[in-house]
Amino acid sequence: MSFDNLCKLLAEKYPDRIAAWILGEAPQPVSILKTELSTEPLRADAVVFLRTRNRILHLEFQTLLKSDPPLPLRMLDYWVRLYRRYRLPVTQVVVLLLPPPEDTVIETRFAFEGTVHPYRVLCLWEQDPRPLLADPALLPFAVLVNRPDPEQWLTQIAQRVHQLESEPERQQVSAYVQLLAGLKFDKRLIRQIFREGIMRESVIYQEIFQEGELRGRQEGRQEGRQEEAVALILRILIHRFGEVPASVQAWVRQLTVEQLEALVDRALTVPTLVDLVDSSCQHS
Repeated sequence: MSFDNLCKLLAEKYPDRIAAWILGEAPQPVSILKTELSTEPLRADAVVFLRTRNRILHLEFQTLLKSDPPLPLRMLDYWVRLYRRYRLPVTQVVVLLLPPPEDTVIETRFAFEGTVHPYRVLCLWEQDPRPLLADPALLPFAVLVNRPDPEQWLTQIAQRVHQLESEPERQQVSAYVQLLAGLKFDKRLIRQIFREGIMRESVIYQEIFQEGELRGRQEGRQEGRQEEAVALILRILIHRFGEVPASVQAWVRQLTVEQLEALVDRALTVPTLVDLVDSSCQHS
């Protein structure tokens, strides 16, 4: 799955809180700009453009540094296009999710002859964990911060998720946390920690998709894991694509748990709902 794309989803879901974390202040208001820029459209799953009152914030989430075209050239290209269109200061931040191989040079500027263009690089593994723990919108990023005892750190994050008062928020944040944790932790460990921490009250992503058996929750009636899986997928689709047609909702609801497992990854990466349905039919 595309972890970069999941980060983009989080930034678009919580633009004001992500901007406040990145900029170190709480700018108001914050709006999302479309990712297509003329003259030659550049579209990228990991790119987010946010606009504050007097500044553009360009975020690029990267799991790997290597890209084509190279990252420094791409940042310069985006800066030129953004400034030409909006004529506002542009703050560019590359958010690296994982440390690169040893001896890798992390470039922070484009430089060629007389052209020099700097940008910021935020190494997630080096960040202060306190603001990430304090805000549910940032909790998923906390799993990638380096700590002396990674397993204990994941347990602490699971406990923080468990403390959220709203059950829908707990379920959603838990899903995001566990998805990003998959970059760094073994799936069995993730499943174990979150089962022990919050499974008594809510059904989590790994339990939905790694175990096929049904277990009801006591809320006046029995609700199966498949219903929880469907609800999670529909939340992702609504966030990414807006209104989801009734025909697509009906199609999702008739899928098996195994099919839903494959669908979640594609729901986070495909460009359109049509592509999602087509690709899922091809895999069935």
